[in-house]
Amino acid sequence: MKNSMIDIRCVNTLRMLAIDQVERAKSGHPGMPLGAAPMAYLLWAEFLRHNPKNPSWPNRDRFILSAGHGSALLYALLHLFGYDLPISELENFRQWGSRTPGHPEYNINLGIEATTGPLGQGIAMAVGMAVAERSMAARYNREGFPIVDHRTFVLCSDGDLMEGVAYEAASFAGHQRLGKLICLHDDNHISIEGETELAFTEDIGKRFRAYGWHVDRVRDGNDMGSISAAIKEAMKEDRPSFISVRTHIGFGSPKQDSASAHGAPLGAGASRITKEFYGWPADRSFFIPDDVRLRVEELSKRGGGLAASWQELFESYSKLYPDEAKCFERDIASVLCDGLDLKIPEFSSGENIATRSASGKVINSIAPFVPNLVGGSADLAPSNNTEISGASYASHEFPEGRNIHYGVREHAMAAITNGIALHSGFIPYCGTFLVFSDYMRPAIRLAALMDLHSIFIFTHDSIGVGEDGPTHQPIEHLMSLRTIPGLFVIRPADANETAAAWKFALECKSPVAIILSRQNLPVLPVDEYPVHAGVARGAYILKGRAWPDLILIATGSEVHLAMAAAEILEKKDLNVRVVSMPSWKIFEMQDVGYKEKVLPADAKKRISIEAGITLGWERYIGSEGRAIGIDRFGASAPGPVVMEKMGFTIDHVVSVAMELVGKGQ
Repeated sequence: MKNSMIDIRCVNTLRMLAIDQVERAKSGHPGMPLGAAPMAYLLWAEFLRHNPKNPSWPNRDRFILSAGHGSALLYALLHLFGYDLPISELENFRQWGSRTPGHPEYNINLGIEATTGPLGQGIAMAVGMAVAERSMAARYNREGFPIVDHRTFVLCSDGDLMEGVAYEAASFAGHQRLGKLICLHDDNHISIEGETELAFTEDIGKRFRAYGWHVDRVRDGNDMGSISAAIKEAMKEDRPSFISVRTHIGFGSPKQDSASAHGAPLGAGASRITKEFYGWPADRSFFIPDDVRLRVEELSKRGGGLAASWQELFESYSKLYPDEAKCFERDIASVLCDGLDLKIPEFSSGENIATRSASGKVINSIAPFVPNLVGGSADLAPSNNTEISGASYASHEFPEGRNIHYGVREHAMAAITNGIALHSGFIPYCGTFLVFSDYMRPAIRLAALMDLHSIFIFTHDSIGVGEDGPTHQPIEHLMSLRTIPGLFVIRPADANETAAAWKFALECKSPVAIILSRQNLPVLPVDEYPVHAGVARGAYILKGRAWPDLILIATGSEVHLAMAAAEILEKKDLNVRVVSMPSWKIFEMQDVGYKEKVLPADAKKRISIEAGITLGWERYIGSEGRAIGIDRFGASAPGPVVMEKMGFTIDHVVSVAMELVGKGQ
C-alpha cells in the first residue's frame, strides 16, 4: 500500500477522531494516535484478517494494542471499520457507562481482544495467543485444510519495552520461534517525563535480535509503503518479528515531539491548529468524510469474504474429519467432556499426601479427558507437580506439546497464560511457589478483570516450607490474593479437597488460584465428610453438628490442627464445631441460610486458624473472636519447628480456646 490520497485521508480521519475523543473527555492520550495512525490503518486495511460482522470468527488475526493508553486510536479503528461501536460511544469516551473506557477492556463482541494499559502486558498476552495458534494448528490442521492459520499483531510503545514482563515474554517467544507473532513498535522517543533517553538508551533492535527475533526498522512512520514492505518480509519468517517504526508523538500538532502531547488533551487552540495542519474542518468534531466511509466499507468487505471462505473450508473439513471438527468446536466453546466427575480421583483415608502432590495426580487423571488442558511452571514443575506425564513440551519442533517450559519468568508466565485463555481453545494453567505470586500479580489482576479461564497453581503455601526461610515463606500472599475482585482463591485442606478445587476450577470458567502445601497432610475420608459438596460451597462443617460453644475456622493444613484441637476441647466438655473454609469468595456467594447454618450469628466464640496474616479474618470471627495467624515474617528452620515456634500447635489452639470461652486452662 502506497500513500494514496484516499488512504492518507483515512489515516487523518483516525487522527482527528482520536483527538476529538480526548478533547470531548478533557482527558486522554492524543499523542500516540497522531503518530501511530498510519501504521495502525495500514495494518487493518491491508493485512489484518478480521470480520466486523463476526468479531469472534475463530481464524481471525488477533490485534493487541499493548500501548493501551492510545485507546482513542483503537476505538476510531473499530468504529471506522464497522464494529458495533457507534460514533456516540466515541463521543462518550472515558465517561460513565460508555463502551470506550480510558484503556481498552476485553470485549470480543466489540473487537477488543484484550484488556491493556498496564504496559508490557499486551506484548506478553500476544505471545500467549501465538502459542495457542501454533498448538491448535498442530492439533487440527490436515493437508489441504489449514483451519487454524492466523497471526497475532501487537502494537507497542517505548514504555511497553521498558517493562520487564515484555522482555521476559520476548525472550520466551524467541526461544519458541513463534513465527506468527509480529510486533510493531511505535518508536516516538517520548514518555511521560520527557525524552526516553532520560532512562532508556539500549539498542532495542540488538536486544530483540539476541532473543532470536527477526528485526526490521522503518525510518518514517508516515511511509505506509515502507511499513507494508516490512510487514510482508516479517510474514515470511518462521520466528517472531519486531518492526520498529520511527514516529513522532503528537505529529502535526504544536506539541509534536514533546511529553506534553502524551497524556493530556491538546487543548482547544492546539487542536484547531492541528486540524488546520491536516486540512480538516476546524469547527467540526467527529467528522468522517463520505469518501473515507466508502473506502473503509470496501476494505471491511474483505473480512466477510475471508470468514465465509473459512466457513466453507471448515464444513468440508467436518465431512472428512468429523471427530476432529467436533473436538475443535468443543475446544473453542470451552465445553468439558461428559462424566468428568468420574475422572477426578478420590483419595483414601489413612494416606498422608501433600496437596501439591494430590494436585499433580488430579492433573494427570483428568488430562486424557480434558485434552485442551495445557500448562507449565516457572522452572518448578517437579516441585509444583504441574507436568502432564507422557505429554511433550511445547516447542518449535513439537508445537502440539501440552507442557510448557516457562523458565524463571513468573510475570510473563501468568500473562502468557492469559493470552492462551484469550485466544480460546485451551484451558491453561501455570504454577510456581505462592511467595512468587507477587511477581505475577499484575497479570493475575488482569485475568480477574477480564474474567478469563486461567488457573494459577501456587505451592509451598506457608511457613511449613521450613528451611528456605522467610524469603520463601508466604505470609501476606494468601490474603492479598483474596482481595482481588473476581479471583477465586481456594486453599484445600487435603487431597480430596484439592480434587474438588480442580473440579471447580475447570467448571467455573473464571480465574482460580489453588493454594497447595509442600508438607504431607492426612486425607479426609469422603464417606465421612461432605468434602466435594463443601468445597463447592466455599466452607462447610467438618465436625460438630449441634449448637456450638466454639467454632474453629481453618484453611489448608491448619484444618487438621483444628480437628485435633477440637478433640481435646471436647474432652473439656466444650461443644466444638470445626469449619473448613477453603474459599472465602465461594462461601460469600452462598445464600444467607447456608451461611447461617455454617456460621450461626449467635455463635460468637470463634477462632480462625491460618498460617498467614490475620488481617481480614475479623469478618468471620467478629469482635469476640480470636485469630491465630502470623503477623510477622517467618524463619529458617525445619517446617515443623517453625510451625511450633509460631504457635501452630494443639496446645496453643486449646489454650486460646479455653481463654476465649472463659475457662482458662
